[in-house]
Amino acid sequence: FICNGYWFVHGRFATCERGELMKIVATLRRLADRIARTSSLRITLLAILSAMVVGAFIIILSDIDKLKNGDILGAVHTVGSAYWALVVGSFGSLRAISATINSATPLILCGVSVAVAFKAGLFNIGATGQMLAGGMAALWVGFSMDGPVIIQVPLAVLAGAVGGAAYGAIPGVLKARTGAHEVITTIMLNNMAGFLVLWLLKTNMFQRTDRTDPISKLVAAPGRLPRLFGFMDNRPDLVAHAGFIVAILAVIVYWWFLNRSTSGFEFRAFGMNADAAQYAGMHTKRLTVMAMMFAGAFAGLAGAAEVLGTYGYASQNFAGNIGFDAIAIALLGRSTPLGTLLAALLFGALQAGGRQMQVDTDVPIDLIVVLRALIVMFIAAPLLIKSIWRIKVSPTSLGQTFKGWGS
Repeated sequence: FICNGYWFVHGRFATCERGELMKIVATLRRLADRIARTSSLRITLLAILSAMVVGAFIIILSDIDKLKNGDILGAVHTVGSAYWALVVGSFGSLRAISATINSATPLILCGVSVAVAFKAGLFNIGATGQMLAGGMAALWVGFSMDGPVIIQVPLAVLAGAVGGAAYGAIPGVLKARTGAHEVITTIMLNNMAGFLVLWLLKTNMFQRTDRTDPISKLVAAPGRLPRLFGFMDNRPDLVAHAGFIVAILAVIVYWWFLNRSTSGFEFRAFGMNADAAQYAGMHTKRLTVMAMMFAGAFAGLAGAAEVLGTYGYASQNFAGNIGFDAIAIALLGRSTPLGTLLAALLFGALQAGGRQMQVDTDVPIDLIVVLRALIVMFIAAPLLIKSIWRIKVSPTSLGQTFKGWGS
């Protein structure tokens, strides 16, 4: 231990210079951080395992025919078959890997959107609306130009980020200027974005000429995100596209921003203690607007990836529930870049493998929704994990915390 410039080793005190002391302190801090991360990872893995165990009981109890016949072992075998089908449907073939990548791409981008707001102490429930705004902006560039690819695709992706950032700035400005809580404003803006998209898809600018329902024009071929496995011309089922590369780059940018930029440090300080950040001279109102703009930009990229890569057009509900799933992903990943990426890949794998599970075992795909809900529930209740598995939980691994309603 260290006391007043002395350190105790081998049964005696020895003096140390200030530089040596600082090195020792830094080493101890890194060790503490590593222990905290390990504890947090253990809680996450145990939460996933707990969800799988509860899911197994649900599968057994829902297999009524075998339970009536007293075939308990058969019901247990169904559990093993269902979970194995999940693995095979997610990673068992190139087609499965492609489906997992395609499902995970928008989840990664929206997960980063929610995570960056979490880091600033804000709760972004508006990723769905920001995704819709970004997707429509990218769509307009996608069908209004006709190449070349090297210009049109980056412009369309950039338009998606700008559109999402502009829509995300609205709740940020309202929060900074009027104190309106971002949870309320983002929820309302989700609905407004949905109706705005519905209106746009009925205008001559966006609506497909041969359709009367709200379906947009097709993105021009030079505006489509190229398929990752496009070199396999005889495999149209490999649907993964370059949006996955955009998502990985977004995670890298998020990591660099948090750990290597001044604004990222201000975000983290603001999220930990807004009053202390303001006392230190940080412009908290500017940080609020910036956080929501960054969150909107990442969600807008998710919308661009769906429109330019997955569908090639836009419908009223092309965002689906991705924006709300992203909240669970950010919580599961502890709002860290790597954690958010892995959580999104897990959710994408569950979504892709769920189809195979339903085909192979007749276990309904709704089980995937239950598993994801259970994972989030256990992540949000680390003390419950502590009680179930009889482990010690450090204060740093007790999960994401947020500002209160009155902040």
